[in-house]
Amino acid sequence: MNIRIEIIDTNKPYAVIYTNKITPEVQQAVSLLDTKSELITANDDEKIIIIQPTEIYMIRIENSETIIYCENHKYRSKKRLYELLSLLGKDFIQISKSAVINLKQIDFVEPSFSGMMKLFLKNKQSEYISRKYLSEFKKCLGL
Repeated sequence: MNIRIEIIDTNKPYAVIYTNKITPEVQQAVSLLDTKSELITANDDEKIIIIQPTEIYMIRIENSETIIYCENHKYRSKKRLYELLSLLGKDFIQISKSAVINLKQIDFVEPSFSGMMKLFLKNKQSEYISRKYLSEFKKCLGL
């Protein structure tokens, strides 16, 4: 791959990739360039915690509160579900109106009632994948 860097007068860097076809090498370059660097913050009692996206297993709305589930702890966030999803990047997908999961933290998925599926995470949490989001979820898993 040929690489050229140009310095231009702009506030944010951007990348342009010239290619005659999409190859795994091009896809990998896009993935590396597309990572978000936003901070995810949440509350733990009186403390404000900074959470790395890789630590997040699931984000769920419970009683009108946004709850971030990590391996052994859960935190409250003041952000809305769609705001967090926009910060998290390609490893996260919405599976219902009230839940977003980290694809890398899935343990297994099993069929459930009425065409839905139930997802189990590595931290023993579970959540139903609603029919509205099921086709996109299957695409992400290559099913």
